[in-house]
Amino acid sequence: MADPHAADASGQVPAPMSRRERREAERRAAREASRAVSVTAEEATTPGAASEGGEAPSGEVPAVRPAVVETSPVVEADPVVETTPVGEPGPRVEPAPASVVGLEGHEAPGPVADGQIGDTSTPLPSGGRNVPVAVGVGLGLGLLVVASLFFWRKEALLGVAVIGCALGLYELSRAVAVRDIKLPLLPLLVGTVGIMVSAYTAGVEALLVASVLTSGGAFIWRVLDGGGVAALRDATAAVFATAYIPFMAGFIALMLAADDGPWRVLTYICICVASDTGGYLAGVLFGKTRLAPIVSPKKSWEGLVGSYVLASGVGVGLMVGVLQGPWWAGLALGVAGVTAATLGDLAESLIKRDLGVKDMGTILPGHGGVLDRVDSLLFAAPVAFLIFYAVLGS
Repeated sequence: MADPHAADASGQVPAPMSRRERREAERRAAREASRAVSVTAEEATTPGAASEGGEAPSGEVPAVRPAVVETSPVVEADPVVETTPVGEPGPRVEPAPASVVGLEGHEAPGPVADGQIGDTSTPLPSGGRNVPVAVGVGLGLGLLVVASLFFWRKEALLGVAVIGCALGLYELSRAVAVRDIKLPLLPLLVGTVGIMVSAYTAGVEALLVASVLTSGGAFIWRVLDGGGVAALRDATAAVFATAYIPFMAGFIALMLAADDGPWRVLTYICICVASDTGGYLAGVLFGKTRLAPIVSPKKSWEGLVGSYVLASGVGVGLMVGVLQGPWWAGLALGVAGVTAATLGDLAESLIKRDLGVKDMGTILPGHGGVLDRVDSLLFAAPVAFLIFYAVLGS
């Protein structure tokens, strides 16, 4: 191929070609060479065509000599990247459609587009999870709770709650570590035991005092370990962790301490389970409108209605049939419990979105981590305790 910088017939050197022009010239040369090869081969294979020695005798097919055409190799140039000048807005990139993940309540199938949850003709009831495994793990946890409430001493549930809080704190410490936040786990774990035991044995005042002492002790522990901005950040996260996990769980210990404590705890847990189940079924069958598209795109308003309906029915049935309370208290427990459970689920989703993690852990197959399973239980515990206290007494 001719040198693009050689002088032309007039003796002038043409302006250098750009990368795009050079690539186009090479492509044109390749196409012309390909056409020349095709024409030469067609003439050589046509009967009666002229050969180098003259006309071919009638009835004989001349020997075909493949034509050799020298072509310049085509050099693949680097792709030309169109850039947007500084100061001018670039092209708008539409976000990828959100997908349904998790097995929490209010889920709706399919991708989300234009404020609506996707086509329900191809439902995804599993939400990307292994449903049989998730159901099996959920049933196993339910049997553990029932056994600790009614077949063992009810203090056994207190031990289960302490273990759950410890695992939740461990998962939270690993999750916030992606933001270079280090939770002081030792004082938090010791304080968790103190909070749960104090609440069970001495009531609300002891719960508040133990929670303040735990958060303050964890704060001082971290500051003594090293000062600076990092210490202040870690100590503040320790206060948040205390309020989020052991303080909220302390209300379960308060409910358990009553004479009918096992039935109160069982009713409260059934409300939360009914909220998840009703929201999941209604979201899969009828989910259209997203509830919180930024925080949790999988939730729908239709799923929330399903949660209210099923949880209210369960609340009324258990309040009247088991706890001997008024029906309206069961209805209030269902409505308030679903509201608190949904806020708890959204709060954890917001934390995970800010940290950039999908699940808090992997200890529970099909569910994720312990916090992924008890986020709604933690927020609903204070609400359930207050309703039980107001209606049934301490």
